[in-house]
Amino acid sequence: MTFELLANVTPQETRVAVVENGMLQEVFVERARRRGLVGNIYKGVVSRVLPGMQAAFIDIGLEKAAFLHASDIAVAGDDEKTEHNGNGDSISRLLHERQEVLVQVIKDPLGTKGARLTTHITIPSRYLVFMPEAGNVGVSQRIEQEEERQRLRDIVIAVRGTTDGGGGFILRTAAENASEEAVVDDLKFLQRLWSSVQERITTAGPGDVVHEDLPLMLRVLRDISDTEVEKLRIDSRETFQRTEKFVQQFMPELASKLEYYPGERPIFDLYSIDDEIQKALDRKVQLKSGGHLVLDQTEAMTTIDVNTGAYVGHRNLEETIFKTNLEAAQAIVRQLRLRNLGGMIIIDFIDMQTEEHKRQVLRALEKHIERDHANCHISEISNLGLVQMTRKRTRESLEHILCETCPTCDGRASVKTAETVCYEIFREILREARQFDVQQLLVLAAQEVVDMLLDEESTSLGELEAFIGKPIKFQVEALYNQEQFDVVLL
Repeated sequence: MTFELLANVTPQETRVAVVENGMLQEVFVERARRRGLVGNIYKGVVSRVLPGMQAAFIDIGLEKAAFLHASDIAVAGDDEKTEHNGNGDSISRLLHERQEVLVQVIKDPLGTKGARLTTHITIPSRYLVFMPEAGNVGVSQRIEQEEERQRLRDIVIAVRGTTDGGGGFILRTAAENASEEAVVDDLKFLQRLWSSVQERITTAGPGDVVHEDLPLMLRVLRDISDTEVEKLRIDSRETFQRTEKFVQQFMPELASKLEYYPGERPIFDLYSIDDEIQKALDRKVQLKSGGHLVLDQTEAMTTIDVNTGAYVGHRNLEETIFKTNLEAAQAIVRQLRLRNLGGMIIIDFIDMQTEEHKRQVLRALEKHIERDHANCHISEISNLGLVQMTRKRTRESLEHILCETCPTCDGRASVKTAETVCYEIFREILREARQFDVQQLLVLAAQEVVDMLLDEESTSLGELEAFIGKPIKFQVEALYNQEQFDVVLL
């Protein structure tokens, strides 16, 4: 399936949309003030070793110390990840405090967590991933033909043996059917790049970045398959010219598909991208049939509930449920990509009685997830009708990039009712009146709360005034949210 890429670029922000069949499937957002760190290489300093967790905190110059697990530490002479012996001293043998270590970010800081690091350095290019400390040559599993796999492996092995630097390589999916010349040029470029990185390492200080990944637009191009791109439109002339140079050097087959968009109408309006982004921030997602999804994102996991809603079907209940679940499977995958949801995901499909229906819904989910570039694992439908799946998360979700915790409800997604706050005010007035000798009390609260006190709760208020023997006055505070109030003694 082919798709279009739309790039909206401003000095403050770059947004890239992936559009398939006229519908937004993915959106990437990078802001100048908060660029992603994945792929960056730092000269870090060990700030703390935690033997109990088999991990260490590394200072790489960020606000929060980054996290490095023992399994992500490369051991000399071993291409695989180290296996600690479980007795608690492995990480202590590998690292010590104030030690300088070359690390690469594999996960951006997420929420309250710092960045995740590895010492298994990898530098990707168009066709290859270079691993300076390794010695093996691997081929992407998505390249299925054994003859092609062997051809590519032979090219790399032959050239690597004639160039300085050695290192290991993984041939990416994009390398399939690529010419020998293109693969060789890619390999030599990566080795030259690594040589320049090594030079910077010798002069860099603790916490300095020694290699930064490409900007968003070029990263997206590097990581996609050029055969799938139907058109690439960019609304910034400067970014277009930079992308054009990149394409001519690394992806000449894309040159004819690259297009500068000078139109007065915003490029994202062509496919109502901003409207779709706005919908992706809602909990509820409407299905064409009339059913809907409800998505809740928490720190531990994301839950997705499927409901028939207004859809009543045409035959019977079981058929209605089956059709809704099938439609939901496709919509769920789109939402996972669009919202960039990762980690543990629990899907609560509507209960199905027929085993064949369960099998078809699960197969539909697996089929649609094949389009997702993120690594996903899906379990069978459990006895409770739940599907557990995981999706690799390397960057913040769309909600975390565009939104912040609600200051009114503190992220609870609900606030106390005005009635509840009124009764809290009554209890606070009683507490204050019993402790202090005052002439009168002044209540500062939100408009909705004061209205209820003077209207629906006026009888209770009168009884309270009579009980404490003190007058109570009210003042509306426009900046107070519904839960905020103060009782002032006068």
